[in-house]
Amino acid sequence: MDSIIMNKPQKLEKIEKKCAETGFNMPSDLYVGSLLKTLIASKPKSNLLELGTGIGLSLAWMVEGMDQQSKLTTIDNDSSLIDIAKNYFGQDERVNIICDDGGKWLENYEGEKFDLIFADAWPGKYSHLNEALEILKIGGLYIIDDMTQQPNWPEDHQKTVDQLIDNLDNRPNLSITKMNWSTGLIIAVKTS
Repeated sequence: MDSIIMNKPQKLEKIEKKCAETGFNMPSDLYVGSLLKTLIASKPKSNLLELGTGIGLSLAWMVEGMDQQSKLTTIDNDSSLIDIAKNYFGQDERVNIICDDGGKWLENYEGEKFDLIFADAWPGKYSHLNEALEILKIGGLYIIDDMTQQPNWPEDHQKTVDQLIDNLDNRPNLSITKMNWSTGLIIAVKTS
């Protein structure tokens, strides 16, 4: 079914092979990647944040959607995965790849607010949500995936997901759309 996804990032195939070589078992969905690329392309000269670099699959799509004036910060706490991502994206001056605990990074961040945040890790999603939304610009997009049950979920994770969705639903400064598509996405826009 992924044959309908056109214009895949050039580096994607190499990263997918690396994923298989290393046994990385949390790959990003192609549809999520394609959506990220499209949404980022709609935000020229943007400041972007990815929480959870992983092996760089989503990063490949995000970079593909960026214009030359945009910049992207991506964070993961796994140094071996960060090394792999740096191998593919370390030469791109628009991309800042950081090995750090995402929660601590969010607690200490004092820079420019973000036009788009893709939270694909625990920090910024299940923990440190307030900190993530605080550094999102008004009109900025907050995107999370894996909101429908996944085979690799730990027992009782559905309760955590339900609590997160309830939290987002009850925030007056967000306009959210829940999508029963791909791995289950929520796209929120900060309204105030």
